[in-house]
Amino acid sequence: MTGAVIKPLVFPALPDGGRPTGAPAGPLTGRRTLPLPSVPVSRTSSVVYGLAAVDCRGRVADHVIIAALGWLPGTRLDIHESHGLLVVRTDAHGVFSVTNQGHLRLPASVRHCCGLIPGDRVLLAADPVRDVLIVHPPAVLDDLLAARHAELLGGDLG
Repeated sequence: MTGAVIKPLVFPALPDGGRPTGAPAGPLTGRRTLPLPSVPVSRTSSVVYGLAAVDCRGRVADHVIIAALGWLPGTRLDIHESHGLLVVRTDAHGVFSVTNQGHLRLPASVRHCCGLIPGDRVLLAADPVRDVLIVHPPAVLDDLLAARHAELLGGDLG
């Protein structure tokens, strides 16, 4: 194969010790590095999360959450409100229970005190180690996340 020889490309030397004209004085760092995103910390919790809608009878269906807790149909439960959250624990003398279909049924009294209406989606946080399920209504999620969202959006939530 014959053809024209390509001459190597050599950049001319820069005046002022290699610094481009008009560049600030000081040591050259070579390349500028790109900012790296922060890496999230690894999880250390065994909490299992789920989202589910509350139906017109107060039922919340999330089989993964119920299975993570090891609750079977008929498991007796104590359900009470605390700081806007619903705390659900097993209780041999509990008035409530997991339904035959494996759903959690939230009684009207606790739904009303948390402002839950049919169709509301709730965050379920199951902690198998403590054998507890915490139900987060939308209003509580708004309170928990408002500051974080404002920080992310530079104070602009509108």
